[in-house]
Amino acid sequence: MSVDRELAGDLATAAGELLIAIRAESGLSGKELGKAGDLRSNELLLERLAAERPDDAVLSEESADDKSRLTAERVWIVDPVDGTREYGTEGHTDWAVHVALWSATDGLIAGAVALPALGLTYLDDPVSITPTDGLAAVPKGDRLRVVVSGSRPPAFSQPVADALGGDLLPMGSAGAKAMAVVRGEADAYVHAGGQYEWDSAAPVAVAQAKGLWCGRIDGSPLQYNRDDTYLPDLVICRPELRDAIIAVTSGSA
Repeated sequence: MSVDRELAGDLATAAGELLIAIRAESGLSGKELGKAGDLRSNELLLERLAAERPDDAVLSEESADDKSRLTAERVWIVDPVDGTREYGTEGHTDWAVHVALWSATDGLIAGAVALPALGLTYLDDPVSITPTDGLAAVPKGDRLRVVVSGSRPPAFSQPVADALGGDLLPMGSAGAKAMAVVRGEADAYVHAGGQYEWDSAAPVAVAQAKGLWCGRIDGSPLQYNRDDTYLPDLVICRPELRDAIIAVTSGSA
């Protein structure tokens, strides 16, 4: 295992454990819990990266954007709590911590997605994953599943499901949805209408390492460490489904 991959996994797991403790011990809920979790998870990630990778830049959802990252050789892209609303809602497990590393020469070179409420952390390694405890409440069965945002499903959600002869599965955070595809509990994840680099960098690093196709809804590549961090749409799917999905989604690009 590369030292960067190991660090990404350690950071995501440690931040997730902190978030679980805050959720259990703070007495907070809802937006206040989300704010506290975002703040303290971000502090942990920044402190660890400053200590262990002092020469690398950092792009975090919860910190001011230091544009010096644009000329940096290596940039950590982190989301301290992906799915803040789900994190602040009792009983929800569909929230995550994202830690990714981008290189100026090789793009995404390390990534980890922690699902702390499930005690799981996924890395960008080629090790295959056998589904165990389901992320979805209902067994998958024989029909294909397309995971979408529970609050902002794109207009093409149902047409994509129809094109695949499948069903829609609403879910919380981007990391939870992407890992549902990684685990084989869903077959595709489609999104449009608003995301940023930290929403997808780590999930994409993990999904690509597991052999999934990842890209924009028009079929173009995802690009990271851009001046404008807005990266509004995303497809993660089994490679054989790519053409059927893009045939539908590209009309909305």
